[in-house]
Amino acid sequence: MNVWLQIVDTAGAVLLLLGAATCLLGVIGMLRLPDVLSRSHAATKPQTLGIILMLVGVALRLRSGMDLATLGLIAFFQMLTGPVASHLVARSAYRTGQTEHHELLFDELDEQLTDGG
Repeated sequence: MNVWLQIVDTAGAVLLLLGAATCLLGVIGMLRLPDVLSRSHAATKPQTLGIILMLVGVALRLRSGMDLATLGLIAFFQMLTGPVASHLVARSAYRTGQTEHHELLFDELDEQLTDGG
């Protein structure tokens, strides 16, 4: 049984490191990418994946019922609020003219704004 706990603890530590590395790549993307839409993508996708990996790593290390419930709530709210916040930032940047509209492949928001919808 002791070997099993060591394997689970090692897996938790590896997931913590992978999650931290994924979050670091997201931050580097936010600093290096050229426009608001690309930066909002880098702020959402890797950060959400990194947080989830880190939460699973912590869950493997703690193994308590109350801790697992708390980590589950953190994961739920991270997955709920991260994409919504990124979408609002991108939409706000679009409306204020901080994005290059001609570079977009499909511009459905412009059609909605001109139709009054």
